[in-house]
Amino acid sequence: MFTILDRYILKRYLITFLGMLMLFVPIGIMANLAEKVGKIIDNEAPLSEVIVFYGNFTLVIGNLLLPIFLFLSIIFFTSKLASNTEIIAILSSGVSYWRFLRPYFVGATLVAILIFMMGMFIVPYASIGFNEFEYKYFKRGRQDRVTDNIFTQLNETDYIYVSSFDPNRKIGYNFTFEHFNPDRQLEYKISSSNIRWVEKDSVYRLTNYAKRKLRDGVEMIETKRHLDTLFTFEIDDLTPVSYVAETKNLFELNSFIEDQKRKGASNINTYILVKYKRWALPIAAFILTIIAVAVSSVKRRGGMGLNLAFGIGMAFIYIFFDKVFGTLAEQSGFSPLLAVLIPNVIFGAFAVYMLMKAKR
Repeated sequence: MFTILDRYILKRYLITFLGMLMLFVPIGIMANLAEKVGKIIDNEAPLSEVIVFYGNFTLVIGNLLLPIFLFLSIIFFTSKLASNTEIIAILSSGVSYWRFLRPYFVGATLVAILIFMMGMFIVPYASIGFNEFEYKYFKRGRQDRVTDNIFTQLNETDYIYVSSFDPNRKIGYNFTFEHFNPDRQLEYKISSSNIRWVEKDSVYRLTNYAKRKLRDGVEMIETKRHLDTLFTFEIDDLTPVSYVAETKNLFELNSFIEDQKRKGASNINTYILVKYKRWALPIAAFILTIIAVAVSSVKRRGGMGLNLAFGIGMAFIYIFFDKVFGTLAEQSGFSPLLAVLIPNVIFGAFAVYMLMKAKR
């Protein structure tokens, strides 16, 4: 049951958190706009697309920084409580330190639910428009996917390969399709100098088509200059965009990862890392809440300024650890699960230490 104390702290918790969002999100938008306005003008991006992009930008970047905003807002208002000796009065009245923490955990739970719902179901859809605009206007000329030496397993029996892929023209070069029987023996192999998706006819057009069949040890060859045919894969499935995992909700991402594992995708760690980070962000809200309360609930000579400086420093260290281990997982064989766990375990242990110290 909520008491006056719970409502008072929780109200300050949520109001300060929302105030921090209202303060820093516009600053982030203006900073990004100031940096990118030249490219927006040079590439003649329509105003309507720019407005939509910054709406998506707010959701994508804001969701990643929600735990940090939460951390700083708790330090801010708890430091004010400490400097006004309100915390001393609360604890002197017989309220235990653990009881004092209850509204903070309630607030952290509400924010964690918000982060979870946004990260799993809302932000993925915003990521589509956000990344498409980035590559269309800010990263023009840069490929948003792997385009060379693409090998994909479609299912248990079918494999495809292209030496290079042009996503703008939807054409793959030096195409090979191999079909094996259940005994893992090659039944036939299709090759062509290129494979092109013809949208108006909804068919694949193969140039310099050749099909080799093996029947009872005898090889039969069929060739054609051009052949229009159908396959069970989409042309863009040859190589998904690099940010594809960010655009899928919870259920789509799980299915996509299983599909990519079956195909033997070389960058599977990138997709798994995205999944684990979505689960880690809500947990980070609790860890950072504990650290923030432990740091700011004690009255210090430096006051709020010292606490905020400490908080900003801790936020940068947390982001640094997250980026370092994330890069290790994406570019080496380092486990994505460990890449997400290690920063949170380190900061979780630090949170417990700071909490015990503050309680004493």
